[in-house]
Amino acid sequence: MNAPKLWIVLTRAHRALSALAERSIADTGLCLSDFMVLEALLHKGPLTITAIQEKVLLASGSMTAAVDRVEKKGLVIRTFTPEDRRARVLQLTVEGRAVAQAAYRRHAKDLEGHTSVLTPAEQEQLYSLLKKLGLHAAEQKEKQQ
Repeated sequence: MNAPKLWIVLTRAHRALSALAERSIADTGLCLSDFMVLEALLHKGPLTITAIQEKVLLASGSMTAAVDRVEKKGLVIRTFTPEDRRARVLQLTVEGRAVAQAAYRRHAKDLEGHTSVLTPAEQEQLYSLLKKLGLHAAEQKEKQQ
């Protein structure tokens, strides 16, 4: 095995799984960026727009558009923080929580099906190896900056 061959396999696997994941999310009735905003709020609680953006890795314009869409649908509300009146915190509404939970459950079930080709032990091993590789790559990137 060599590094270029590994890179090709990782890239192809990522593309294939990404396409399946995006289809799964689309089947929930949400677009990918809206789903990512709702999922972050579901699992992390109320967050500033900046904090969500850092977690879901959306560009600023995409983040603003996603927040505007989910707010217009009544799935989130924006509030001010007591510490900084300029910062806006997003939180799920009751309806938003229900939509996010249902969408996440369906998406998680779909992902379980897509990864079921691997045993639980293989999934754990793959997770550990990819995490190790990703952390090393992040360290290398930091050194180059």
